[in-house]
Amino acid sequence: MKDQPSPLRETDDDARKLARVLLRSARHAAIAVLDPETGFPFASRVLVATDIDGTPVILVSQLSAHTRALARDPRASLLTGEPGKGDPLAYPRLTTQCVAEPVERSNAFYERIRTRFLARHTKAKLYIDFPDFLFFRLKPETASLNGGFGRAYQLDGKDLVIQSAANEEIAAGAAETVRDLIERYPDVEESLATRLKAPESGSWRICGIDLSGFDMISGDFLLRYEFETLAVDADHICSNISKIAYSIP
Repeated sequence: MKDQPSPLRETDDDARKLARVLLRSARHAAIAVLDPETGFPFASRVLVATDIDGTPVILVSQLSAHTRALARDPRASLLTGEPGKGDPLAYPRLTTQCVAEPVERSNAFYERIRTRFLARHTKAKLYIDFPDFLFFRLKPETASLNGGFGRAYQLDGKDLVIQSAANEEIAAGAAETVRDLIERYPDVEESLATRLKAPESGSWRICGIDLSGFDMISGDFLLRYEFETLAVDADHICSNISKIAYSIP
């Protein structure tokens, strides 16, 4: 009997970029954990943000079933990617297998994660500081990308995160970087929304930057843009963003 051809395509840069966009453009996701009582998979929905290196972050109540499950077994899968009109299976989606790491309030990077999360989920301010709520970083181990019919890829966790010594510096100055960019170019966010053909909504604003790209949000819409090459510092990020906003089509 002849060996069947593999359904997987060779993972290339386009696949890696699509996977990162699917993960970083998600405002919510389905999470699957292992029920500690039965061992059965347990699926739920969680709000998602990303840390400065692209690692997904969730905010959960310690009273929820999936939080109790993660406390016993940190393995989890996260499904991201939104369907549109027609066949839901024709749209790209990403399943990321992760190891959940709790983020204690005493951690040096807790405020960074809190700030980045609230930039996407402003309504979470109502409960984010409740004592029974906590963050988990979901460290990617492997990922399965389905880019649509006939486009399946297997990725390593490292394909989804930014490996750079400049991450901490960018995170510390992110708010100031965005503020300076808007002071220099007051209409930059409006221009970006137009150039990137963002869905018609209210006003768009930059809600996150990193060395690999930036995020914009308007109401329930979140848009992720990935740079062609990794930026090296804040000036490089601003230069990339201004070129995207104002370059001649």
